[in-house]
Amino acid sequence: MAVEPDTHKQNPHQPHTVAIAGGGGGVGKSSIALNLGLTLARQGKRVLLLDGDTGPASLVGRLGREPEKDLEGVFEGQYDLEEVLLTTDYDLQILPGAGALCRCLEAQSASALHVLEAMAALERTFDYVIVDTGSDMDLAGLHMVASAALACLVVTPDPESLKRTFSLIRRLNRRGYRRTPSVVVNMAPGASLAQSVFQRLDSAVGRHLGNSLHYLGAVCRDETLRQSAVTGVPVATLPVSDPSCRQFHILADMLGVRLSRLPAEKTGVAGYWQTVIRRRQKAVRQNRDEYGDLPRSDEARLSVAIDELEAVLGPIRDPMLRYEAFNRLFALLGSKLDADAVEFIQTGLAAMPWETLPAGDRNHLAAHLRHLADQVVAPAAESSDREPAFPEPPQPLFDRISLSEQERLVRALREQPADISIDRLLRALASQTPSRS
Repeated sequence: MAVEPDTHKQNPHQPHTVAIAGGGGGVGKSSIALNLGLTLARQGKRVLLLDGDTGPASLVGRLGREPEKDLEGVFEGQYDLEEVLLTTDYDLQILPGAGALCRCLEAQSASALHVLEAMAALERTFDYVIVDTGSDMDLAGLHMVASAALACLVVTPDPESLKRTFSLIRRLNRRGYRRTPSVVVNMAPGASLAQSVFQRLDSAVGRHLGNSLHYLGAVCRDETLRQSAVTGVPVATLPVSDPSCRQFHILADMLGVRLSRLPAEKTGVAGYWQTVIRRRQKAVRQNRDEYGDLPRSDEARLSVAIDELEAVLGPIRDPMLRYEAFNRLFALLGSKLDADAVEFIQTGLAAMPWETLPAGDRNHLAAHLRHLADQVVAPAAESSDREPAFPEPPQPLFDRISLSEQERLVRALREQPADISIDRLLRALASQTPSRS
């Protein structure tokens, strides 16, 4: 499934949904989610926080509490959704264990949909639903980001944080996410440096991914914030005159302006997961209707798998499915890149409809093929000790290819001029294919 919300008609009772995410741990994502939620609640908004983290890093753990019940227990049928909710200052509601949403795909569809229906009804009683996505940005984490109308990415001035956030945006794009994320710069020494950090990230995203970002604001580092992490008292509970507290009020105001300029929301977080489950159910039913039980022989199972892949990649054109399928396919081929695998790749290249591709795409692919040769045999003089400057441009995944009989392919790629046509390039590759007796 693509990590892109569906396009059903807007429900006028849907709350604003915001996902607070980061490229990794240690950027202060959960702290911002908690303080922003408390600030909005203090301003009179009804706010629900979905806590995607667990243990001491969770929102509840930061408040010095340990929940006895969480959402995972609701999916397992141990207790009702209302029993899980925790109430804190300013009537802010927290739902612990929201990371279980990612595991609802593994549960029985009927029971999962029942819980999600109850959760959707709960969401409609709030003005804001804020999702703390957790630290792991795997496929489930990307779904957590896509479940909200607005993704708010937290970065710090640390170059490593910028790299991880750049990587997160790239992965979202590859899986069909087309919304413009907002950025909050955390732990900045000052407002001017925070804007400079954002501009570096925005410039890199525009240059390498063709996207743009939105600057939501900054949370500047000060002693009060540092003490808050030790005492467990959120700065949003301090007097509004306190500088640390006041900057979250500014951030909340900027968030309201940003959300007012976005298209009306169609579904909430639970509605997104309902759509994901129903799409999966539909795909399973279609496969069963067409193929019935899977045949037992390897040859027959492979034939059925190829037919299913053609059905998915043909008319459906789901970006995430296409990405995952090709990623796993080439991982299998690349596990042992011998002469057979090289021939498979050559045959695949020859089967592509080159004449229908735009000129820019043909040139781009030719450049990647030439880059393949450089990655297969890297110059011995290069050193990997030097850290590349941020941001690293997206690199093709050819750097783990082992050396064996593919040297013919390497030579064929390197011998071609930069302006070679695709037709001539393919003929040159084919001429390097080992003959079969």
